[in-house]
Amino acid sequence: MEKEKPIGVFDSGIGGLTVVKRLSSVLPRESIVYFGDTARVPYGSKSNSTVIDYSIQDSAFLLKKNVKAVVVACNTASSIAIPELRKKFDVPVIGVILPGADMAVKETRNKRIGVIGTRATINNQAYSKAIKEIDNKIEVFEKACPLFVPIAEEGWTHHRATYEIAEEYLKELREKNIDTLVLGCTHYPILADVIQEIIGKGVKLIDSGIATAEVVRNEIDRIGLETNSAVPGNLDLYVSDIPTTFKKVAELFLGKNVNEVVKVDIEELHKI
Repeated sequence: MEKEKPIGVFDSGIGGLTVVKRLSSVLPRESIVYFGDTARVPYGSKSNSTVIDYSIQDSAFLLKKNVKAVVVACNTASSIAIPELRKKFDVPVIGVILPGADMAVKETRNKRIGVIGTRATINNQAYSKAIKEIDNKIEVFEKACPLFVPIAEEGWTHHRATYEIAEEYLKELREKNIDTLVLGCTHYPILADVIQEIIGKGVKLIDSGIATAEVVRNEIDRIGLETNSAVPGNLDLYVSDIPTTFKKVAELFLGKNVNEVVKVDIEELHKI
């Protein structure tokens, strides 16, 4: 029965669906329970203690849904809360920082890597530390891009304002001669076309969701929890606010119809 439990995924909003999309591609027969904390997005502007509290509540909600693993599909939470979650919960807890850092190190040729993320992720130097632990000869250049989260939530994938904001954020990274750029927030792949155009076609974009999906597959296999099901898994979506808007953007991004998005009472999360 343990094998047939779903995989739990949480994020501060809709960005974690980029990880869900990759997971569904790599592990199509696994069911997934997703929680997007849309009432409290973004996490990137919150204090570390608040991010830890929210992450514990989010994970506890997923455990109530009987998940066999928790994927922290939020770079901010991954950079801050993973140790606390692993101490508190007796299931595998997998973040997006280390898989993304490892992929970036493998891709760079000139050992100059850029990282964009929320203020919390950048202030905590989460990717810099992870990358330098793998190869301390690599130079890392980080830039906080907080406005990318609300832009992605709005679905402004090719809006004129998105190009202007991207130009403002990315111009200094262009001057650093990077050959690899880590999209250090799960919202950012939604804006990948704009980011690629502004940063330049010669720069490899790193979507940590792709790397994370492979790590999840390896971990599920290692502990013997890969499903025996022969049919595609289900995707159950929960949010803490605006389920109708979330459903529209989720279907647009995932490219398929999704089940009803269920709203979770934020006060119930506080009680967890």
